Amino acid sequence: MTSRRQFLRLAGAGAGLLALGACAGPTSGTLLSLGAGEVGLDLAGTRVTTWGYDGTVPGPEIRLRAGETLRVPLVNALPEPTTVHWHGISLPNAMDGTPGLTQPPIAPGTDFEYAFTVPDAGTHWYHAHSGHQLDRGLYGALIVEPAVEELSYDREYTLLLDDWRDGVDTGRDHAGHDETEPPAERVSFGGRFYPLMLVNARPPADPAVFDVRRGDRVRLRVINAAADTGFRFAIDGHPLTVTHGDGMPVRPVSVDALRIGMGERYDVLVDASEPGAWQIGVLPEGKAGFGRAVLRYADAPATATPPADAHPAGLDGRLLTYDDLVSTGPEEVPTTGGPDRTFALTLRGTDIDVDGLGPDEPLPVHRGEWVRITVRNESAVFHPVHLHGHHFQLATPGRALKDTAVVAARGGALTFDWRADNPGEWMIHCHNHHHMEDGMMRTIGYR
Repeated sequence: MTSRRQFLRLAGAGAGLLALGACAGPTSGTLLSLGAGEVGLDLAGTRVTTWGYDGTVPGPEIRLRAGETLRVPLVNALPEPTTVHWHGISLPNAMDGTPGLTQPPIAPGTDFEYAFTVPDAGTHWYHAHSGHQLDRGLYGALIVEPAVEELSYDREYTLLLDDWRDGVDTGRDHAGHDETEPPAERVSFGGRFYPLMLVNARPPADPAVFDVRRGDRVRLRVINAAADTGFRFAIDGHPLTVTHGDGMPVRPVSVDALRIGMGERYDVLVDASEPGAWQIGVLPEGKAGFGRAVLRYADAPATATPPADAHPAGLDGRLLTYDDLVSTGPEEVPTTGGPDRTFALTLRGTDIDVDGLGPDEPLPVHRGEWVRITVRNESAVFHPVHLHGHHFQLATPGRALKDTAVVAARGGALTFDWRADNPGEWMIHCHNHHHMEDGMMRTIGYR
């Protein structure tokens, strides 16, 4: 077993990726040669140099069907070691991309082939899992389509939300030594300062535009790829019908806005019934800034684009909660009886304490067990907790399946159950990138 301290030392050894050439549009099929390296990015006229996959930020959208095998030869052309994590996929442990735990970091100038079957349909994503690489643009969407699509819609878009500071003068160092405890009345996922909030790598001054026609039903796949920022998401003049959380189907529920923590994903349907150009608002929770995109009807081309800082009224409307999510997928664990094993986790600062275990001891499980984890958050910020290699069921009436869930600040609690059916050593950690790098992680080890 790798202790948390050993893991942190090994994980800190990596930070770079590669570039094999630009790849335009989604990539379908089972084989994708992926590179990580230096990328130039135009942020509304400000040219910055960062890191990305295949010369782009976000990286190429990967699409395939559930049950297919994905093979990704990854070449590291950057000056630091790297790995890739396939977030939301229940894959073999050796392919999980956790440096020092599931694989040695991929050294500069070398390559590693990821190869695994994708069993879980849904909106997922891939990202670097070494050093501060995720914070530099090393991420992309991984869309796994079901064998039979049950949703009916006319067009589809993927939106990757991000907080951005790379190449932009912030007056602060990249490690983010600007975090302070937020006021008690404020909801925050982290206190680092980011000068820009992006949607598909586009800033508010040069927003991404998503075209629709009157009468369309549009599917939006919304992914929070940010390092330090949770967002509130709404579209002016258009309610959102939520159909999936973290790629897993739920009973459709209509809301005005989403609160989406780092690593979380939601699929929503939007009925295009109000011609014009409408603001898609991306509001950072508990910190300054604003991101946006535009929903533009093709039959209203002369409509002026909304002002960059126009906040949709829905941002203050009905907000999705976990109690709204009712799973329509398979049960991971029984609805009656009790778990075989329970762990109590407490989040303090950037530590995860586990009752009965030392700070470096993995959480032990046996294959086939029904495991219950309870989490209490005693820190001043919200923490999105992500479990690798598994989905879990929230202990809410709807028992929604997720792989990342937010634990509220200052005494917030969350309970979830999962089946230990994927042997190996797995991470459970806060998906605030800075908190994770500071040690907010534990390992789960099968015996």
